[in-house]
Amino acid sequence: MGSLDKSSGSEVVTIDVVEAKHLIQSGYVYIDVRTVEEYKKGHVEAEKILVIPYMFNTPEGRVKNPEFLKEVLAFCKEEDPLVVGCQSGVRSLYATADLLKLGFKNVSNMGGGYLAWTGKGFGIKTEEPAVLQDKPKEL
Repeated sequence: MGSLDKSSGSEVVTIDVVEAKHLIQSGYVYIDVRTVEEYKKGHVEAEKILVIPYMFNTPEGRVKNPEFLKEVLAFCKEEDPLVVGCQSGVRSLYATADLLKLGFKNVSNMGGGYLAWTGKGFGIKTEEPAVLQDKPKEL
């Protein structure tokens, strides 16, 4: 797994879904950085969950959400304990690194993402998110 380098303060710590589930159940905020469309299809069961996409799907492909850090700061303080997850663990890795660079102190990347979570048979939900940050799609 990852290691924590106290001197740099910006090395990403990746935890497995078992540890992530334990942290989420102990009160950590879970930030789902997938798109709202992905979230609606199913998401991690967590009491404190935010949907803040790290990337948006556009006709040109995926683009980074320029407001990502601002949106996280609107809901979370730098001291808040956070677990960041996505579909397979790639976007959450980059999102976690960005949060650490911004000064967040207690943030972990959920390795393997939602796919690993469901692979363990952990609880999921398919309801509408409380916080919709995605842009509506044109039909």
